[in-house]
Amino acid sequence: MEQTKENMLSVIIVTLLKGVIYRDSSPEIWQNIGPLHPHIRAQGEILGLDFFVDEAEGYAFFRQKDQEDEEQAVPRLVQRRQLSYPVSLLCVLLRKKLIEADAGGDSNRVIITRAQVIEMMRIFMPDSGNEAKVSDQIDTALNRVKEMGFVRTLETGADIYEVRRIIRAFFDAERISSLDDKLKEYRNYAAESKK
Repeated sequence: MEQTKENMLSVIIVTLLKGVIYRDSSPEIWQNIGPLHPHIRAQGEILGLDFFVDEAEGYAFFRQKDQEDEEQAVPRLVQRRQLSYPVSLLCVLLRKKLIEADAGGDSNRVIITRAQVIEMMRIFMPDSGNEAKVSDQIDTALNRVKEMGFVRTLETGADIYEVRRIIRAFFDAERISSLDDKLKEYRNYAAESKK
């Protein structure tokens, strides 16, 4: 049974309100985004949302608009939550991996193992004297980043991940370069706490 334009628009809007639409995981919905793009954008506007589509990378999502006029502001659909230090650190490090891969002309996919994640993050984590605790914090951060859709587990193994390119939309190159100084501070902090 073929869906009507209005029904497909409803399916797309509801799916976007739940999260990101990926071309590879929702091909039927994805193929209807192009023709319905103006309608999706208009519906998002009503809800105070911006609609983002990256055709090349194959993802689409809604983002709450930044509203300057508090009196005219539409209530937020999703409350902002500050990321924990390990989660924000991991996001920055994964985004930097993506930048390095793009600069090096590597393939479109960035694959990383759990062991590599632990190795990358350990330098920035304060030394608690308990390696198991640090590993648990890193695993928790990795699971949260996976829930956020920035990495996905590959079928080849539970400890092998692909960095999803949508992370670029949330952590752009300009923000990452300004965070380099922050990473140096984190490294120094971790080094000081290990003394």
